[in-house]
Amino acid sequence: MIRESATGTGLVDAAQRCADRGAAKPVRVALLADLVALPDESFCRDVADRFDRLPRMSYDHALAWRYDRLKRETRAQYHAVREAGIEVEPWLGQGQPYRDSAELIRHVRRTGTIQVFLTREGHGPIDGAGFHPMREPSGVTARDVELTHNDLFRVVHDVFGHVMFGHSFGPAGEFKAAYCQMALLSDTARPVVFTEQVAQTCWFFYGPHLRDRAGRLRRPGEPGYVPPHRRPFPEQKVFAPERSDLDAFESMFELEAAA
Repeated sequence: MIRESATGTGLVDAAQRCADRGAAKPVRVALLADLVALPDESFCRDVADRFDRLPRMSYDHALAWRYDRLKRETRAQYHAVREAGIEVEPWLGQGQPYRDSAELIRHVRRTGTIQVFLTREGHGPIDGAGFHPMREPSGVTARDVELTHNDLFRVVHDVFGHVMFGHSFGPAGEFKAAYCQMALLSDTARPVVFTEQVAQTCWFFYGPHLRDRAGRLRRPGEPGYVPPHRRPFPEQKVFAPERSDLDAFESMFELEAAA
């Protein structure tokens, strides 16, 4: 029997409680259901190019402070997801637990359970080895498996970013998911979501490796086009985005209800 709070307004209420506790600015989570993403290809290509050139690790005390804040807030949001009735199961099978966003959304809404692909099995284009602030243990277990902070982040992103309002895994859907996730966080933690989600989404969908010699993005059916399921995952780089990047990202959205 699925608890009513595990779907529909229950998730919105849980997200609203998270926002009320620590969001950078007041937000009515229910209004985010009408969020429209208007991706700016020029901005996305620019972010992808800069991401491609960045070193893997630009970690300092200021950025560590931001990551620590994100970890605390993500842990609280993970517990809010659990309190809303969502069970978390570590995925121990082969490959990814879901073929696409539709399967993820349908499975969570039907069963009240989310299966999380573990960071130890894959984090970026390689396995989850080496130092990364999100790979550290969170102190939270699910089915006797200790989860990393990145595992908690994945659960929160999928539930509040994708399942809650049905956002896809395409570029617009991923940007909307990241926007919804940011809306629940403090100003200190929000830039890390840009690093961990937005910049990687830009590289995955708009990166230089997807363009022809003239710099144009290859389209489906064209020679050299690589479909999303065959593309490499972006490297898990750690860096501090510019404030102008966050402002430009937020400018790509509008609310239908406010139009």
